[in-house]
Parts: sequence; C-alpha cells; structure tokens
Amino acid sequence: MPPASTKASTTVGAAPSSPDLLSPGAPGYRRMSFALLAAGMATFALLYSTQALLPAVSADFGVTAGAASWTVSAATGALALCVLPLSALSERFGRTTVMNASLAVAVVVGLLVPFAPNVEWLVALRAVQGAALAGLPASAMAFLAEEVRPKALVGAIGLFVAGNSIGGMSGRIVTGWVAQLAGWRVALAAVGVMALVCALVFRALLPKARHFTPGTLNPLALAKTVRGHLADPLLLRLYAIGALFMTVFGAVYTVIGYRLVEEPFGLAQGVIGSIFLVYLVGTVSSAAAGKLVARLGRRGALYLAVTTTAAGLLLSLSDALTAVLLGLVLITAGFFAGHAVASSSVSRTAKTGRAQASALYQSAYYLGSSAGGTLGAVAFHAGGWGGTALLGLLAVLGVVSITLYGTHAARSQERRLAAAAA
Repeated sequence: MPPASTKASTTVGAAPSSPDLLSPGAPGYRRMSFALLAAGMATFALLYSTQALLPAVSADFGVTAGAASWTVSAATGALALCVLPLSALSERFGRTTVMNASLAVAVVVGLLVPFAPNVEWLVALRAVQGAALAGLPASAMAFLAEEVRPKALVGAIGLFVAGNSIGGMSGRIVTGWVAQLAGWRVALAAVGVMALVCALVFRALLPKARHFTPGTLNPLALAKTVRGHLADPLLLRLYAIGALFMTVFGAVYTVIGYRLVEEPFGLAQGVIGSIFLVYLVGTVSSAAAGKLVARLGRRGALYLAVTTTAAGLLLSLSDALTAVLLGLVLITAGFFAGHAVASSSVSRTAKTGRAQASALYQSAYYLGSSAGGTLGAVAFHAGGWGGTALLGLLAVLGVVSITLYGTHAARSQERRLAAAAA
C-alpha cells in the first residue's frame, strides 16, 4: 500500500478489532442510523422527484413518455458519472464534509427545479441535481465500512438503503397528491422543502468520523485503485448485479404511472402517487438483508431476491389492479433486498479504496437506473407494459446467470485449494 502522503484512494478504515467501532446498542450508533436514514430519504426523494409526475410533465410540455423520462435518467446518469470523482474528494476532505456539501447543493437545486420554463431546462437542472447527489452514496458506504463493526455492517447499510426506500415512497406520495391539488411544480417544491428538513437532521445527528485517515488527491493512485477494483472478478459481478437490479426498478417505476393513468385503470395522479406506499416493503426487506445473508448466505439471498422480483414482474402483467399491486410489492421487496446484499458485499470485499469500490458500484447501479428508465419508456411505447416487463425479466435473467457463475467459480476454487492441500 502506498504511504499516507500519496494514497488518494486506499484508505483501509478501522481494523475489525478496534474497540470503539459502532455496533447496535453502542453510543452513537442510534444517532448515526437516524442521520443516514435522513440522508437516504433526501437522496431518493430528490433523485426521483419527477418520476411519479411524468404523465403531468408530458401533458404540460407536450412531450412523449421517452422525452419526459429524461428528467429522471439525466439525474441518475449524472450521479453515475460524478460519483467516482466525488468519492475521491471524500478520501481527501472526509466523508462527512462531502456528504454535507453534496446534500446542501442538491437541496438548493431542488428548490430551483419547479421554476424550469421548459423540458430542456428541467432536464438540465435535474442533471446538476444528480451530479450533486453523487457525493452521498459512496461516501456513506465508506463511512459505514470505517465506523461500524463488520458483523453489523450489512444491517447498517440496510438501514441506509431503507432510508432510500422511505424517501422514494414519501417523495412520490407527496408529489402525487400535491400535483393533483396544485400542479406538478408545487409538488416538486414540496419535495425540495422535505429534503431541506432531512439535510438539517443529517447535519445535526451524524457523529464525527473517528477512523477516517485523509489522503492526498493523487490521480495516478486513484487510477491504480480503480484498475485494481475492476480487475477483481467478485467486485465486477457485484457491480453488474447492482446495475441489472436497478434496470428492473428504473424501468418499472418510470413507466408504471403511464400504465395506471390509462385504461383499464384510469387512476388519478394522487392515487397513483399513493401506489408508492409499496416502498414500505422495500424498507423492511433491505433492513432484513443482514438476517437473510446470515441464514441463506450471500448467493442464497440473491437467488431469493431475483425469484421474488421475477414473480412480481409476471404478476404485473395482469389487468387486475390487485394483481398489479401485488406484483409491485414483490418487485420492490426483491429489488431492495438484492441491492442491500450486493452493496454491503462490495464494502466487505474491498480491503483498500473502499470509497472507490462503493463509487464504482454506485456508478453501475445508477447507470442501470438511467438505462432502465429510458429503455423501459421506449419498450412501453413499442409494446405496452408487456414490453417493459420483458425488459425487466431479461435483466433478472442476467442476475441469475451472474450469480450462478459466481457459485460455480467459488466451488471450482474450493476444489483447487482442496487438491493443492492434498
């Protein structure tokens, strides 16, 4: 490992034996949990603030579903592109500094978004907002990896992901009902105010980092760390799994509003926003990811997640509203469980450059969201909901294939080690 003066991205974090690492019941753990829950809420509420409003945005600006979907895809795509450089800044200036600055800028932009005069300005502002939010996810994962005991890491990251689900749910419900009463611009302003409150809670509650070791901004060291992560077969599989899970999620939740506003459903905007209450299922499944891994192992938990997601996609093909809602429940539960397992596995696998390892996962994850949103809208335009569901099933098949390959590779390595020992 390079000396401290040159390590741009090789912070190892606290050793597992450090006595003051946070764990459930320890001083500071509860404050940290609530702080990161608030950060997760603000991140997803802002990032996907226009998703439930796409039919209204399409109608107001006179654009297609595909064009309106860029108000979501631009934000997630910009986040994916910026998460790595901002994670490098967190190695130099600290996780908490970068997280607070990122959230502050995103909130300010969120309060400007409602005043966008046309769809082009709306997409541009959303891209800036996504870029600002890029400082949160990877830095949060690295902060947890450095400050929390390894045995409690999956559960702690699950709580952060649970905050994502609560933020995504509450943001969509608020925008749905406010848009029905006062229009989509007022709805976006309401989300901006909600995110401002979350940002203030986060700043007030987050404990100081006790195990962060700052490094210098060294592009060569950063490139070396990134190359090392991209050369790790396990990390590459985890990145692909995160991208494919988010492709499903991005496609489904970008398009579902268009489907439910049409016949045979014909639901009002506020009712469609309330559909996102199913995010509560994601809150539970992500928080329970640690228990799933303990009982089934990482691959077993992933198999359960993809099976649940696939079952939900198939159920959603029905024209019965009850079946569609149950399908959304299963898709949401499977996605959040799979995401929590994959993201926590990245934090545990990377021994150096944890912020960059998490940043690469987040890049893949949000590129999957951007691709899913745009391709899901295109598939819906070409083949209706069946086209969107087919896209999701193909992504699920990709997760299954990667997990099966990982299982085969692990067993082959065990056999080689056993033969060498013999």
